[in-house]
Amino acid sequence: MQDLTTLTLTAAKAGLAAKDFTAVELTQAHLGAMARHRDLNAFVTETADKAMAMAQASDRRLAKGEGGLLEGLPIAIKDLFCTEGVLTTAGSHILDGFVPPYESTVSRKLWEAGAVCLGKTNLDEFAMGSSNMTSYHKGVRNPWTRKGENAALVPGGSSGGSAAAVAARLCLGATGTDTGGSIRQPAAFTGTVGIKPTYGRCSRLGIVAFASSLDQAGPMARTVEDCALMLEAMAGFDPLDATSADLPVPAWSKGLSGDVQGLRIGIPKEYRMEGMDGRIEALWQEGADWLRARGAETVEVSLPHTKYALPVYYIIAPAEASSNLARYDGMRFGLRVEGRNLRETYEKTRAAGFGDEVKRRILIGTYVLSAGYYDAYYLKAQKVRRLIKEDFDRAFGQVDAILAPATPTAAFRGGEKMDDPVAMYLNDVFTVPVNLAGLPALSVPAGLSGDGLPLGLQVIGKAWDEATVLNVGRAIENAAGFGLLPYGLGEAA
Repeated sequence: MQDLTTLTLTAAKAGLAAKDFTAVELTQAHLGAMARHRDLNAFVTETADKAMAMAQASDRRLAKGEGGLLEGLPIAIKDLFCTEGVLTTAGSHILDGFVPPYESTVSRKLWEAGAVCLGKTNLDEFAMGSSNMTSYHKGVRNPWTRKGENAALVPGGSSGGSAAAVAARLCLGATGTDTGGSIRQPAAFTGTVGIKPTYGRCSRLGIVAFASSLDQAGPMARTVEDCALMLEAMAGFDPLDATSADLPVPAWSKGLSGDVQGLRIGIPKEYRMEGMDGRIEALWQEGADWLRARGAETVEVSLPHTKYALPVYYIIAPAEASSNLARYDGMRFGLRVEGRNLRETYEKTRAAGFGDEVKRRILIGTYVLSAGYYDAYYLKAQKVRRLIKEDFDRAFGQVDAILAPATPTAAFRGGEKMDDPVAMYLNDVFTVPVNLAGLPALSVPAGLSGDGLPLGLQVIGKAWDEATVLNVGRAIENAAGFGLLPYGLGEAA
C-alpha cells in the first residue's frame, strides 16, 4: 500500500470513498508519522485513542454510505480551540491542566463533518508571536532547513505547530487562527496553504481570545482545494457568537477552476519596501506574470495608509489582549500560585503563568487604554484603522483581488530575532492590514528562496468573496507547480 501520509486531504477523501483503504488505516499512518517526528515539537497533546475511536466510527458510517464532508480524514487542532475533555493550554503555563467541558464551534463542526482528531498543535503563547518561540511548551521546529545546513528554523507563528504538522505530513490538514498573519505567515514559511477567511465567516466561540476584533479561524493544508474543503466544514453562522455572520456557506471546493480570465488583479505599490528579500520581490513579479498569462489584467493600486498598519495593530491588539487576559487570575481554572491574600495570589499567578511576550503586550495594552492615553493612542488607532479599510474599499472598486507577498523574508533561525521585538513584529508587515480591514486572504507556496526555503504569495479579496481568493490562489498554485517536501521526505509524486 502507498504511504497514506503523502495524500492530500481531497485525494484521501476519494480513496476512502473508493474503499482503497480504511479510516483506521489512514489514521494509523498519521499517528505513526507523528511518533517518528516528535523532534519537531508540533503537538502539545496527542490524542491517539480518541483518533482511533473516531476513525472506527467513521468506517462504520462510510460502510453505510453516511459519510460527512470530511469523514474519516485525520486532522490536527491548534491548541487555542477548546476541545471537550482534551487539554487546552493556548501555549501558556497559566492554563496548565485546563480541560474544557465544552467544544469550540469550529472544532464541533469538523467532528460533525466526520473529521478525526489527531491532537492539539503547539503555538505561540496566547497566539502572540511570529515564530512559535514564545510557547510555554518550547518552540516548534520547521521541517524545512536551509540548503546545506541543518540549523533549526522557525515555522512562523502563531499557528506554527499546525503549519509544521501539515508540512511534515503528520496530518492531512489543521486549524489555525489569524489575528495579524498567524495562518498566512506560517503557511509561507513551511510551503503549505493557509486562508484567513473574512472576519465573521467562522465562529470565535470556544477559541481562546487574543484580540476579539481581529481573531479569525481558518484552515491550513497542502493545497488550495484542501483548504476550500476544510473551510466549508468550519464556516457558518453561530447564534452564540455576536460577531458571526448569518450567511450561507458556499461549496468553495467545487468551483475551483483556476480560471482567472478577465479578472483585474491589484498590485499595491506600497508593498514594495526596503529590506525585502530580492527573491520575494522577483517571485511577486513572477506571480503577476503567471496571472497575466492566464488572461488576468494587473493594475497598480494604492493603499496609502499601509505604512500605519503595524503601529495601529500593535496598539489595538495589545489593548484587546489586556482586556481579554484579565480573566486569568488563578481563581476559576488553570494555574494558581497561592499568596498571603487575594491580591498576592492574583499577582503571583499572573507573574508565573504568563511568558515575557504576553506580559509585554498586556503592559502595552493597559498603557494605551489608561485614562491619560486612551485618546492619544487607542482612539486614534481606531480612526486610522478605518482609513486602512477605506483604502481597500477604494482599491476593490477597481480590482477583483490583490496580489502581494506573504512575508518579507523566508523562515529564520530560532534565536535570530528574539532579542528585538520590533524586528519580530515586522514579519507581519504584509499580513496585518488585512486583519485590520477584516478581509479574506490566502497564502500559497510559489517558489524557493536562494537558501532553498519556501516562499509564499498572498491573495487578498473583497469581504465575503473567498471564492475569488481561492480561485486566484488555485491559478498561482497550478502555475507554480510547488511539489517539494521538507525534512528528508523527498519530492512530491
